[in-house]
Amino acid sequence: MAEPLVFLPGLMCDARVFWPQIAELSATTAVTVAPITQGERIDEIASGLLDILPMKFALAGLGLGGMVALEIVRRAPNRVTRLALMDTSPLAGTPQASAMRELLIVKAKSGRLEDVMRSEIPLAALAQGPNRAAVMEILLDMADTLGVEVYLKQARALQRARDQQAVLRKLRCPTLVMCGEADTINTVKRHSFMAELIPTGFLRVIEGAGHVPTLEQPQAVTDALIQWMQMSAAPAMAR
Repeated sequence: MAEPLVFLPGLMCDARVFWPQIAELSATTAVTVAPITQGERIDEIASGLLDILPMKFALAGLGLGGMVALEIVRRAPNRVTRLALMDTSPLAGTPQASAMRELLIVKAKSGRLEDVMRSEIPLAALAQGPNRAAVMEILLDMADTLGVEVYLKQARALQRARDQQAVLRKLRCPTLVMCGEADTINTVKRHSFMAELIPTGFLRVIEGAGHVPTLEQPQAVTDALIQWMQMSAAPAMAR
């Protein structure tokens, strides 16, 4: 059996964002979805997770979860055997993005969480197709389940995100960089840049998907993860 696989969900997402992958991969792999709901800084979230995760594991993060995954690798490279970064970013937040998110924080505090989520992940960030509205409904339902307090923590964590490009350059484990071709939030161009920085990185662009390919094109994502899990494991980073 392969090493345990830990999924880290994106902004205001829970295990449902990975349910198609869990359904297939759990037949042969111990799969865990670790919440990223504790802490107002990415390093706090990562530190808390390292206390409860297995000693060695494969790690796959989506969106904000990918940012937390990079911090976990930075802190504990010998514990991560392979890494998947999905529709995410290694860059620090800009002052402009922080100011815009501050307005969303005010709106969330006033009870308008659904409006906030439609701004964070607009419909245009999902690929056009018959499942587009259904995926958006799942995103909104997950956000409603997690609630305003979790949004406030995660928004603060995004505002305080550090630049992780140095971590990418040091990676030595099999690293899957994956994104939807129609993602307007973290674009294909950004993921190509990430993959080029990683010595052991390889890029997979999922056709017919946007910012949430795990739900938009679940089988294509699962197939890419299976290929990644079959690669020889290695310590995450060079010393």
